[in-house]
Amino acid sequence: MDWPIEAIARMSGVTARTLRHYDETGLLPPARVGVNGRRYYEEYQLLRLQRILVLRALGVGVPEIGRILSEQVDEVDALRGHHQRLLAERDRLDTLAGTVSRTIAALEQSRKDGNPVTINRPENLFEGVRPSQYEENMRDFPELAEEVGRRAAAMSQSDADAAHRERTARMIRLAELMAAGHPADADPVQAEIDAQYRALTELRAVSAQDYRAIGRSVVDNETWRAAYEAIAPGLAAYQRDAIEAYATTRLD
Repeated sequence: MDWPIEAIARMSGVTARTLRHYDETGLLPPARVGVNGRRYYEEYQLLRLQRILVLRALGVGVPEIGRILSEQVDEVDALRGHHQRLLAERDRLDTLAGTVSRTIAALEQSRKDGNPVTINRPENLFEGVRPSQYEENMRDFPELAEEVGRRAAAMSQSDADAAHRERTARMIRLAELMAAGHPADADPVQAEIDAQYRALTELRAVSAQDYRAIGRSVVDNETWRAAYEAIAPGLAAYQRDAIEAYATTRLD
């Protein structure tokens, strides 16, 4: 049995345009192409698409997925490996959700008491946050990803952890500004976005177009968006909008 591309798009949630792109890049050729040019898929292609989507959900970039799928690996063994990674990611997100919940409770209690926040064990703020996830999501920007990887390889573990904590602290500061009602183009928000931009330009030049693309990826990349949304719902879109405002007023 086979299914036309429209049916595959409907059942998988992947657009027909994306499926055509997967075909053009060799990632997911259809089983056959009809006389009218319509693509048709069989069970083998559905299983391959499942693996692609699982790997995308785990934050793997399309070029890396192609490399993984090209390896001669038993499909059941491969799926077992993906399943283990999904379970590990579920556990990590559960831990991260608990971390954020405790932080929210501490902040609410401090506001209720009228006292400054006291953090007895600051390392607990970062339980469940994987330091490498930000570098992994730079794969859509290969030149930046290469420089990030080169810098990371030269870092000691303590330096890498400190850099990660600073990135997470920036996300938390942005969430606090959002919670306080500041619009994305407000001066305090733009100051945070400026600090992020300057950190990127220490690695290499970043154009207004590139910075906008990074902002959009915060929302479009599933893993990246999940990291922001775990800190505060709506934070990913808030970051994107703040970057758009910054690029328009300061970089164009």
